[in-house]
Amino acid sequence: MCRGLISIGNDFPFFEKKACVSTVKGKEFDIIKSDMLRDNNHWTVMFWWPKDFTFVCPTEISSFNDSFDDFEDRDTKIIGASTDSEFSHLAWRQNNQNLKNIKFPMLADTSKSLSEELGILDNTEKVANRATFIIDPLGIIRWISVYDMKIGRSVKEILRVLDALQSDELCPCNWELGDDNIKI
Repeated sequence: MCRGLISIGNDFPFFEKKACVSTVKGKEFDIIKSDMLRDNNHWTVMFWWPKDFTFVCPTEISSFNDSFDDFEDRDTKIIGASTDSEFSHLAWRQNNQNLKNIKFPMLADTSKSLSEELGILDNTEKVANRATFIIDPLGIIRWISVYDMKIGRSVKEILRVLDALQSDELCPCNWELGDDNIKI
């Protein structure tokens, strides 16, 4: 049975997982470790999709990739993840024109241990739900969103929330970078 969703303010769990990082022969795979999230200079956005070779997921992955520079400008690393293998990720990247040049790692949680520990493993299909975590430079979870598997998330909204978190101020409803913060 899947445990409950991990909470904001918790440390992101320990992990060490294989990832597809490239389509270049001999450089396709690497190991991603949770200690990489604890970097005093960088935030991390880790987003999960249910399955490779599906229809909604590549639209999100390519949208994150299209916004890669926007995340980089905010000193934020992106990690994509699912319960599929690193070999499945590689084959998908090689066979989907929109995924060929992804600039971030695609983590493989084949044991499902990390998705289960995060509380995002779907009990019926045994795949990760469509979830996003914003993790601060100390490895603390600062924001979580989980969507129905049929609905794609908004990368623009994730950037908006990241801006608000990085402002370290009180941000009213619909706040965007450049708007006034709440002053007390």
